Amino acid sequence: MKQGVAHLVCGRRAKWLVLVFWVVVLVVAAPLAMKLTDAQDNDAASWLPGSAESTQVLQISEDFRPEQIPAVVVYARQSGLTPQDRAEIAEDVRQLKQLGDHGIIGERTRGPVFDRQDDPRAAQVFVPILMDEEGWERISPAVDSIRDDVGTGGEGLSVHITGPGGTSADFAEAFEGIDSTLLLSAMAVVIVMLLITYRSLTLLLVPLIAVVCALFTAQALIYLLAEHGGLTVNGQSAGILTVLVFGAGTDYALLLVARYREELRRHEDRHEAMALALHRAGPAVLASGATVVLSMLVLLAAEMNSTSGLGPVAAIGVAVALVAMMSLFPALLVIFGRWIFWPVVPRFGTPDPTERGVWARTGRRIARRPRMIWAVTALALALCSLGLIQLRAEGIGNADAFTGKPDSITGQEVSARYFPAGSGDPLVIVSNQAQAVQVGRAVAGTPGVVPQSLGLPPGTRPAFEGKVLFEATMTAPSDSEAAKQTVERVRDAVHAVPDADAAVGGGTAALLDMDEATTHDNVLIIPLVLVVVLLILCGLLRALVAPLLLVGTVILSFAAALGISALAFRYVFDYAGEATDFPLFVFVFLVALGIDYNIFLTTRIREEAARQGTRGGVVTGLAATGAVITSAGLVLAGTFAALGTLPMVAFAEIGFTVALGVLIDTFIVRSVLVTSLFLDVGPKVWWPHRLARHDGGAPGRAAVGAGVSRSGE
Repeated sequence: MKQGVAHLVCGRRAKWLVLVFWVVVLVVAAPLAMKLTDAQDNDAASWLPGSAESTQVLQISEDFRPEQIPAVVVYARQSGLTPQDRAEIAEDVRQLKQLGDHGIIGERTRGPVFDRQDDPRAAQVFVPILMDEEGWERISPAVDSIRDDVGTGGEGLSVHITGPGGTSADFAEAFEGIDSTLLLSAMAVVIVMLLITYRSLTLLLVPLIAVVCALFTAQALIYLLAEHGGLTVNGQSAGILTVLVFGAGTDYALLLVARYREELRRHEDRHEAMALALHRAGPAVLASGATVVLSMLVLLAAEMNSTSGLGPVAAIGVAVALVAMMSLFPALLVIFGRWIFWPVVPRFGTPDPTERGVWARTGRRIARRPRMIWAVTALALALCSLGLIQLRAEGIGNADAFTGKPDSITGQEVSARYFPAGSGDPLVIVSNQAQAVQVGRAVAGTPGVVPQSLGLPPGTRPAFEGKVLFEATMTAPSDSEAAKQTVERVRDAVHAVPDADAAVGGGTAALLDMDEATTHDNVLIIPLVLVVVLLILCGLLRALVAPLLLVGTVILSFAAALGISALAFRYVFDYAGEATDFPLFVFVFLVALGIDYNIFLTTRIREEAARQGTRGGVVTGLAATGAVITSAGLVLAGTFAALGTLPMVAFAEIGFTVALGVLIDTFIVRSVLVTSLFLDVGPKVWWPHRLARHDGGAPGRAAVGAGVSRSGE
C-alpha cells in the first residue's frame, strides 16, 4: 500500500471522514444484520447437489403433494402395551388429527401401527408436517405442539418423537441461536487473547469495535443477497461466517498494531507512523485477505449446494473484515492517539523490544543447525500424519451427529427394536405411469426393502402428467451404510426397467448423493485451492522456490493436524466418524488461513533480506513478527474452537481440527520449519528474482554469526 493511499485513511482530516462513513454504514447495516437468521434456508434443497437424483425426486414429488415430512410418535412398553396404553394412544391420535398449527397436517395423521397384532409392545403414529418456505423455522414449534398432546410417557410406557420430523426439530434446536452463541463465544476468546497480548484494557476495545462493525456489515450484505440475489445461506455458513470474521479480522488487527507500534518508536507524528505501518504491513495483509477470499470463492465450483453457498458467504465476510481493518481500525487508532496503548505506551525514540525477545533468540539458535532442525521437524509432522489411517470421513448418521442424545435419537433406537428400522424415513420412487407395475416389482424384490410396505404416500394423488409416486420402507436404519447400499440396489433395479424413467429419492438417497458429491468436491477443490494459494504467493514474493516451500509446509501441517485429530476423535472424544466434507472444510480453512502466518513472516523476511541478506533477514523477520503471529494464531485457534460450543459433532470436529492446525502452523511450521528451511536454502529461496543473486550476503552472514555468538553466551 502506497503512503499516499495510506494517508487517505489516517490523515489528520481523513480519519474523521472514515469514522463518519463507518458510523453511517453501521446504522444502516445493524438492522439488516439482525434479519440474517430469518433469511437462512436449511431445508434439504439448500444442502443437496442440484443435479442429484434425490433432488430431482424432491422436485417432482412437489407436483403430487406439498413437501412434507413425518414426525413419528413412538410408544413402547417392554412387557407389552396394556389396554390403558392402547386407550391413551387412541385418544392421542384423536387429538393429533385436530392439530393444524405450525404446519401440522393433523387430518392426515396415520396410525397407530402396532409391531404385532397379538400382544403388541410398541406402536407408531405418523404426523405429517408441511415443509414449505417457512418449514424449517416452524419445525421445532410443530414438534413441541405434538409433544404437548402425547406427553413423555411414564410408569413403564415410553413416548418419543422421532422420524424425519423429530430429528429435524432437534437439528433446528441445535442451530437455534447459533449466531448469538458463536458471537459471544468468539468475542470472549478475542477479549481474553487481546488482554494477554496487549495487556491493555483500552487497546482491546479498538479491534473489537472494528470487528463487530465488520461482522454486522457482512451479515447485512449477505442478508440482502439472500433475499434479493438468490444467495443460499444456511446455519452452517452463517456460523462459520462469525468465526471467520472474528478470527481473520483480529489477525489483521494484530499485525497492523505490531507494525504501528514499531513506527511510533521511530516517528513522533502518529499520523506518519500509521501511514508507514500501512505502507509496510499493508501488502502482507492484503495478500493474506486475497488468499482467503479467493480460496473461499473456489468453493463455488462445488456440487454440494451447502458447500458452494459457503464460498461467497465466507468470501464476503473476510473481504469486509479486510476493508474494516485497513480503514476503520487504523483511523480509530490514530484518533485515540498513543494513550490507547496504556499502560505500555510506545514512546518516540525507545528501543524495539523484539530485537532482544524470545523469537530473536529462537532464530539465532535455529541458525546454528538449520538443516538438522527442519529435517527432524518435517519427520515429526510426517509421523503425526500417520494418524490419517484412523480417519473415517464416510458420513455421520443422525444417531452420531449430536454431541448429546436428543429425544429423536432415543426414539429412533426404540423404534428400531420393534419395527423395520427405516419405517420413519421411506424410499420415494417416481416413474412413468405405464411402467409403474414393473418398477414396483423391482423395488419390492430388492434385498433390504420390506416388500409389503410398497404403496402410495397418504394424501398423494395417484398420478400426475403420466408420472406416479410411491414409497417403500427399508429394513436398515435410514441413515446407515446398509440403507445407502439398499438405495444403490434399488436404483440399479428401477433404472433397468425400460422406458420407466424411474428415480429414487428420500432421506437415505439424499445422504448417498451428498456423499458422492462431496467426494467429487474433495478431488476438484483441494487442488484448485493449492493453485490459487501458490499463484498469490508467487505474485507477492516474486519468486518460485519460496512459494513452493511454503505450500509444501502447509500441506504437511494439514496432514499432521488431520492425523492427530483422527486419533483424538477415536480414542479421546469417541466420535463415530467424520462428515464426508470434513477434510475439505478443514483443508480450505487451514490452507487459506494458515498460509497467512507464512505470508506475514516471509514478507518481512524479504523486506529485511534486501538490506542485510537472506539469512540475516530470516532472523530479523522472525524476531519482528514472532510475537504478533503467535498472538494471531492463538486468537484464530480460539475462535474456531468456539465451534465446539455447538451441540453438533460436525462443528466440533471442524473447530478442533482447524484450531489444532492453526497452532501447529503458528508454533511449529512458521517458527521452526519455515525458518530453518529458509536459513538452509539461503538466497536461492528467492529464485528467479534478482535477490537470489544479489543477496547482500556478507551483512546477512555477519548478522547471523553475531546472533549465534550472542545466543551462546
